[in-house]
Amino acid sequence: MVTLNVCIGSACHIKGSYNVINSFQDIIKNRGLDDRVVVKAAFCLGECTKAVSVKIDDEEEIYSVNESNSEEFFDNHVVRRL
Repeated sequence: MVTLNVCIGSACHIKGSYNVINSFQDIIKNRGLDDRVVVKAAFCLGECTKAVSVKIDDEEEIYSVNESNSEEFFDNHVVRRL
């Protein structure tokens, strides 16, 4: 199971964190990956300048994602972990 932690802190909220969450949920549903990927809201990941900040599982790296690059991010960083 891959967990996507999407920051919903102030900066990320303003930059569209809920749009990113919805985009990830749509991708997961459309690809039938409900049992392999979960999206969770996370409070500040400490990288406000990268908003919207996304962390995969418990890894240290924080990624900058927006609604327009969410599918590319998913393909490049999530699919290979499945």
